[in-house]
Amino acid sequence: QVQLVESGGGLVQAGDSLRLSCAASGRTFSGYTMGWFRQAQGTEREFVSAITWSFGSTYTYYGDSVKGRFTISRDSAKNTVYLQMNSLKPEDTAVYYCAAGKVSLPRTGTYDYWGQGTQVTVSS
Repeated sequence: QVQLVESGGGLVQAGDSLRLSCAASGRTFSGYTMGWFRQAQGTEREFVSAITWSFGSTYTYYGDSVKGRFTISRDSAKNTVYLQMNSLKPEDTAVYYCAAGKVSLPRTGTYDYWGQGTQVTVSS
């Protein structure tokens, strides 16, 4: 059974940092893209970041609203993907979801597996 379990969310003030983790289990994720999405109340789900790796190279992708502030990384030994979020803003408040899929377009592709989400709240 495939599981993606997010952790690390919480309540912080504007300007603070948080690191989200996504622990994957249940299968090998070789060839999979790992992504982070978020959904604020009353809005559509938004692409945040993704990471994929192939033939020894790692590729990262970011949404325009987080570029320069968020960093995605992975620890293959732990089968875990991280999202380091710096300079948080109130508009970053949302439920953050981890996803995995064999997608050719990380920003808009259809991911196969999703986590349950972790709440991030940034106060002004």
